[in-house]
Amino acid sequence: PDKTAKRRAKHLNVHEAGKADCGVKSNLKSIPGVMTIRGCAYAGSKGVVWGPIKDMIHISHGPVGCGQYSWGSRRNYYAGTTGIDTFVTLQFTSDFQEKDIVFGGDKKLVKLIDELQELFPLNNGITIQSECPIGLIGDDIEAVSKAKSKEYGGKTIVPVRCEGFRGVSQSLGHHIANDAVRDWVFDRLTPEKSDFESTPYDVAIIGDYNIGGDAWSSRILLEEMGLRVIAQWSGDGSLAELEATPKAKLNILHCYRSMNYISRHMEEKFGIP
Repeated sequence: PDKTAKRRAKHLNVHEAGKADCGVKSNLKSIPGVMTIRGCAYAGSKGVVWGPIKDMIHISHGPVGCGQYSWGSRRNYYAGTTGIDTFVTLQFTSDFQEKDIVFGGDKKLVKLIDELQELFPLNNGITIQSECPIGLIGDDIEAVSKAKSKEYGGKTIVPVRCEGFRGVSQSLGHHIANDAVRDWVFDRLTPEKSDFESTPYDVAIIGDYNIGGDAWSSRILLEEMGLRVIAQWSGDGSLAELEATPKAKLNILHCYRSMNYISRHMEEKFGIP
């Protein structure tokens, strides 16, 4: 169509000798509510970093479309029984409607968390992956997370401010997700909670999402070398593995783009190279 052709005309061009560039227009912010194949900050957090953590429930908080679009679109293999101890291929959404935009969705989120606890009591934690409207209307997902965590005996409930409009692509979503691990998982760790027994050969695979089972292959090779893999981030990963990672002697970084932030933090705070 003419309208689409006009918009896409700037996406492709021929570079001519002597010119500084070919005039291609790219790296624009995703438009809230407009589906894009590139992804957004929400996609980077929910679809890449948090989504593959198998024993936690990841809520797509907002209209149903984002959750539907990110549902089952990646091949993050995992071991376990879906609905019992793994939840990767299930979609959980707060299904925002117009009235939620007007009156706020905090009460709906509270009800959703209660329903999830009743339906899936074996989940080890919950994340709230915020979509564009959550940031636009100012819902306080942090307050809800703290209140429900306290109500459920200190359960790990992580609010992730990954509204799609925050970044031009998935990349900022990776950073936001890393910061959420730092603030809502690492900063809650206490020595008395841990019964972890370390060895000199403990390593963590960071930034491998087990797409097609590749992290399993890496793990086999590392363990045949005599190393002990104590965590995979985040393909076939678990909350317990996230919590154990500060005890690693080395972080082995696969996808630098998505996990350099948390790796730098662990190097600075815990001395893990």
